[in-house]
Amino acid sequence: MKKLVIFLTLISTTIFADIKKGKEVYKANCATCHTTDGRGGLGGDFNLVSYSRTKEEIKAYAKDPYSLYKKFGYSANAMPTLPLEDKEFEDVADYISSLVKFKKWMIKK
Repeated sequence: MKKLVIFLTLISTTIFADIKKGKEVYKANCATCHTTDGRGGLGGDFNLVSYSRTKEEIKAYAKDPYSLYKKFGYSANAMPTLPLEDKEFEDVADYISSLVKFKKWMIKK
């Protein structure tokens, strides 16, 4: 039992660290266009993105927005290709996925 508790503690610490690193990547590379507080911006608010996209989809789109924008249902793409390492894409996807999710009925039309 003690080994299980230690293992779970290590996993949760690692996940938390990835979210914290992801927030740093977000602030340095994404915050100019994407908000996390519902105020809007050039790109979608990441609370809404986290509600409608999986972590894997977020990571894939962040890595290659030009080839995926139509597949994701967008008519155009303004997002640049980011010069990030694979681990940074993973971390920022972890952060976005960790955000509190809005309900679709809260979105103003």
